[in-house]
Amino acid sequence: MRGLPGHARCGRKWGWRRWETDKAAMPVQLLKVIKGKSEIPLPSHLQKEDLKQLQEGLDHTNKYFQGIVVLSYPLTKLGDGTDFFKVVLQDLDKWCSRSNSINVLIYGKMAEDCAKVICHGDTFVVAGFKLAKSPTAREDGRHGCHLEVSEEAGSAIYIYTAPKTTAASETASVSVAPKYVYTPLNHLKDGTIVNLYGVVKFFKPPYVSKGTDYCSVVTLVDPSNVKLTCTLFNGNLDALPKIYKVGDIVRFHRIKIREYNGQMQGITSAGFASLTFDGTVGAPVVPRTSSKVYTFMDEEQKTIEDLRVWAATNLSISGPAAKLSGVQPMLYFDLTCQLVGKAKVDGSSFLLKVWDGTKCPYPTWKVPVEARDLEGEKVLLHQLRNLTVDILVYDNHVQLAKSLKIGSFLRIYSIHTKQASAENEDFSHIEFHLHGGTCYGRGIGVLPESNPDVKELKTFLESVDLADSQNMESMSSMELDGTFNNVTDLESHLKRCQQLSVTVLTDHQDLSNTELKTILNSTAPQQYRIRAKLRTYKPQKLYQSIKLHCSKCNSLQEVPNGGDFDLILQGAAVTAPNPDLHNTSWYNSVMWTTQDQKQRKIAIHFVKHDEMLQQPEDTLLLVEGATLKEIWKLTKRFKCVIPVRSTEDHLELLDLSAPFLLQGNIKYYGCKQCSTPKPIRGLSSIAAEQRPSWEPSEIAQVLGIEQLQYVFVMRFTLVDGTGALNAYIFDYEKFFQIPASEILTNNFLQEKMQMTMNTLCPPGRKLDDLPWLECFIKSYNVRDAMKHRVYYQIFDTTVAEDVV
Repeated sequence: MRGLPGHARCGRKWGWRRWETDKAAMPVQLLKVIKGKSEIPLPSHLQKEDLKQLQEGLDHTNKYFQGIVVLSYPLTKLGDGTDFFKVVLQDLDKWCSRSNSINVLIYGKMAEDCAKVICHGDTFVVAGFKLAKSPTAREDGRHGCHLEVSEEAGSAIYIYTAPKTTAASETASVSVAPKYVYTPLNHLKDGTIVNLYGVVKFFKPPYVSKGTDYCSVVTLVDPSNVKLTCTLFNGNLDALPKIYKVGDIVRFHRIKIREYNGQMQGITSAGFASLTFDGTVGAPVVPRTSSKVYTFMDEEQKTIEDLRVWAATNLSISGPAAKLSGVQPMLYFDLTCQLVGKAKVDGSSFLLKVWDGTKCPYPTWKVPVEARDLEGEKVLLHQLRNLTVDILVYDNHVQLAKSLKIGSFLRIYSIHTKQASAENEDFSHIEFHLHGGTCYGRGIGVLPESNPDVKELKTFLESVDLADSQNMESMSSMELDGTFNNVTDLESHLKRCQQLSVTVLTDHQDLSNTELKTILNSTAPQQYRIRAKLRTYKPQKLYQSIKLHCSKCNSLQEVPNGGDFDLILQGAAVTAPNPDLHNTSWYNSVMWTTQDQKQRKIAIHFVKHDEMLQQPEDTLLLVEGATLKEIWKLTKRFKCVIPVRSTEDHLELLDLSAPFLLQGNIKYYGCKQCSTPKPIRGLSSIAAEQRPSWEPSEIAQVLGIEQLQYVFVMRFTLVDGTGALNAYIFDYEKFFQIPASEILTNNFLQEKMQMTMNTLCPPGRKLDDLPWLECFIKSYNVRDAMKHRVYYQIFDTTVAEDVV
């Protein structure tokens, strides 16, 4: 047989020219389909057989089998040098299970010819075959026999190529894309090879195994609430699933299931293939894969979207990866960053210099390496010296770290921040380590520039003013000498601080200082400038200083605890969502029933803009029937969440003892006395705006809510040697430069406030050693039927920047 024309294997266009040779004599033929019929009919003596008729002991002379190519293996050579090519065909008429597929083994010149032209989805006709028992039937789950084909046996193959596009007036294809059956995780059986979908609950980025292969471990869950851990091996790193974060969705084809210690596990088998999708609700459904040939049916898009919605409520998915500006000592975190430098440190460790555009708030360790050993653009490294951090990676991560390209974007998983100090250093610093091993998902992933997180990071990095970073006082860098050379210098600095004010006046600079004795003997109301020391303060437990304030009725109330909110949600869940209120002109709805004993119904309404669903970070959700835990999971993924319940004809807010809105970690409450709640449909006016901002104040206004504001309320006892008075702090965020709304849920801000108070009023110090506070205070009268009192409040004063 003459060699086939050298067309690109899967890049060919529909409409092959007729060959000028005698096709009847050619064992492998490519056929064109015109108006639904083959350009050249099959020989009239051939009769079609289906899979049921393919049995040992029967006569298959003058018979042919026709199927869709769903898998092909690389062309190889047998021990005697004979070319060998294996194809898997799916029965055209029956798609219900894997058993409706069969292996075709092709030998010799026909194997070489088929390998050149065959594509996934082609219609494949084989005649003159030999039927033999398949030794792999139990393992691969396909037909019990396979077909053996060779030119010497007089076999013939006819291939109808699958078109990329079809002109209605000219061509049509007899082939259809194969339809795969996907097995829920609770239906998996030992020894089978299956196709499945799952949501990533845990994963280990690919790492070099003890052999030469790369290995990746991924744990999947699905709505059946069954967990499957898969261990995947491949010599080609790109062939492993491209998983970037928990919550991603994967599709596995031909994964082998084994039972081990009573648990089902998945391992790679011959022909294993995967697609990965972003698990974010509303994100584009774009598969990640290195394969150029794969099928993805329209109905699978709905599968992806359904899994996204399920995962958003049922899977604990962490929020965005941490920024360097938010790291703390003794923390494990994931970092999305850009690599700007790297260097070998020793045989078991390797240095990565990275940045994310933000500045670490603590002094950082600079790993000592020779300048000649540091790879990277020297000018850029110098420009970014105040913004980069050094990450030391160990053991099994070193090989991958060495291969990383300068400028690439990385996600480094489970970095450990460690607080340490070198010899002769008075101050500690932060070190960044990626320890050896793969526990807790430790590893390094390279992100493509098409990744949404990379696009966001690139935009941010481009906005960073490098001139500003170079001019910054590098108090967070160990590149500079220690700020204080010895203990004597440190003591001198503290003494100077005692003479300086640790607060700053923001107005009324024309006022002169007034002694406290004079103020105590003066009538109210008046304003004063004072210089005093903070002898004590209340409350000592700083979280107790946070209150909720109504500016309309001037009332103060305690912040409700989470247990009260949870009880309100449980009570609201008793009433099932009203399906008549679902899928309106301004929101889309999804509802499902939990699989626990309570059979609770949950409804989520996604508010639209211009009749389109938005990205999660821009989306407002209305939620019915969810628990507090489920609500918090949703707030990590979406712009804001409003708990609601159904009435007969509209959605409404819950009791105002519950927050009317949750945004990030913040719960927003309304004043019961001053609010007049309105139906939820009022939000449609914000959704119709050109760029809905979903600001809490705007949401409160359209819902008839008088929003309560988080405030600091504290009492400072101030002294100046002439007297002592109690002055109150009543402040939203100006005095401490910390938002009162965020501190209850932010450990870093809580520590920052505690450090500030320890500076203003150092514990265990004598009065003479306390720092000075320069403040504005105002006096005001409070009268009731029995008493008249004068109170004092601090205003237009803030803590100095070098204190916070």
